[in-house]
Amino acid sequence: MTFELALMATAIHILIWEKLPEWGTWFNTFIAALPRPLRSLYEQWHCPYCAGFWIALVLHGLTGFWTIPDLASLPGYLSVTAIPIGWILDALATATMVYAAIIGLKAIGLPAMKAHMMKEDFMKFAFKGEDIQGNTGATSAN
Repeated sequence: MTFELALMATAIHILIWEKLPEWGTWFNTFIAALPRPLRSLYEQWHCPYCAGFWIALVLHGLTGFWTIPDLASLPGYLSVTAIPIGWILDALATATMVYAAIIGLKAIGLPAMKAHMMKEDFMKFAFKGEDIQGNTGATSAN
């Protein structure tokens, strides 16, 4: 098993569904300007598993990478269906990894964000009335 495809698909999912909508209004304006069927697809594919499947199919076609390389050579009795079945099964495996990665990142992110906010609150109240100057440890009263 390889992780390149899943890593790239996870990065693309994060970029398109989590980061670009936050980076100004241009991306949201672009999505709003899309024809309704494409806009609907963007909204429906917010799920990391669903989006991960389609992203994995596109990336596999572009790069030739496999998450499970053995799926590239399925048994001969599958005939002409072997290649599409291999691609679909590989994309499903990749989508599962994308889903696990996104869920894992969100699970880690919430406690990390809460800890950061608690530290900021502590610093505000612990050093109320003092300016903290860099890493020198020096403070000056306001």
